[in-house]
Amino acid sequence: MHIAAGPATDLDNQRTVGISPLISPALLRQEHPMDPDVAKTVAAGRDATIDILDGTDDRLLVVVGPCSVHDPEAAVDYAIRLAEKADALRDRLHVIMRVYFEKPRTTLGWKGLINDPALDGSYAVNQGLRMARKLLLDISKLGLPVGCEFLDPISPQFIADLVSWGSIGARTTASQVHRQLCSALSMPVGIKNSTEGDVQVAVDATRAAGASHVFPGINTDGLAALITTSGNPDCHVILRGHAGGPNYDAGTVRDTLARLRKSELPERVIIDASHGNSAKDHVRQAGVARELAARIGDGERGIVGVMLESFLEAGRQELVLGRASELTYGQSITDACLDWTTTADLLDGLADAVAQRR
Repeated sequence: MHIAAGPATDLDNQRTVGISPLISPALLRQEHPMDPDVAKTVAAGRDATIDILDGTDDRLLVVVGPCSVHDPEAAVDYAIRLAEKADALRDRLHVIMRVYFEKPRTTLGWKGLINDPALDGSYAVNQGLRMARKLLLDISKLGLPVGCEFLDPISPQFIADLVSWGSIGARTTASQVHRQLCSALSMPVGIKNSTEGDVQVAVDATRAAGASHVFPGINTDGLAALITTSGNPDCHVILRGHAGGPNYDAGTVRDTLARLRKSELPERVIIDASHGNSAKDHVRQAGVARELAARIGDGERGIVGVMLESFLEAGRQELVLGRASELTYGQSITDACLDWTTTADLLDGLADAVAQRR
């Protein structure tokens, strides 16, 4: 029998078991402020990326780092090595460290450092936001710009001022919310093809993100606000493969450039060597990167950047919630990654490819 709701019935929280206070972006930025050197690194990282996307800088953009950060100490260890390598190759490569805090899940699993920083299912999000911002500051102080995927539409207010390059994942490319978010972000944003391999949806998202939008969000005080944007002209397509296989071949690149041209968008593509392009096999990821280096060296047009999933140790390991102390240091708990030695070799190869192309 259906019972009509009375005055005392709570119709809003039928399935909500708790609502907790969230720190405001302004307070977090006050706790972990940006100093002038960090601001210089972020701005220079953005400017160089835009120049590469626009074709006024002939270097290759390389976004490289862990699939998803779970251990800030290991991430800084990795960043120190990457910063040194990036400086040595800076005449040919513009290196941005992949520092992802939010892990989109097809079904269930660990959702990333911001959501569950203790890796135990406690979901201490305020702690996660503090850890994330501090880590971005620590890496940026090395002179190394960072890149983040934006999954939750609210979390960028806490960290986006420190990010030189952003991305939108394959599962959210068609989302109106994320297209609007891209239009508001102050850095270049790469948008991936769908998990089913639809490239046109990424082209459409790039076009939509370049337009102005008005949408509800939060301001830096954490208050509900109406956001009006001017559009982001620096969005671009990322080819990441799909469930049926890879899509980094020259034919797909040409087709993608043609789709961009038809939509009156700049003809530029980044190739993600991981995910569907390597069937999430880190060994095959290295092969993809070497093939791309050969094609870039031969002068293939349109490829302006490459993405690699890399950490200190090769492969991946399973996380058992509440047993983080048993994890192998420097090894991914999400997608399998290249090890540092292999990564350094691949970076050298990509730099040589740029020299050959010149």
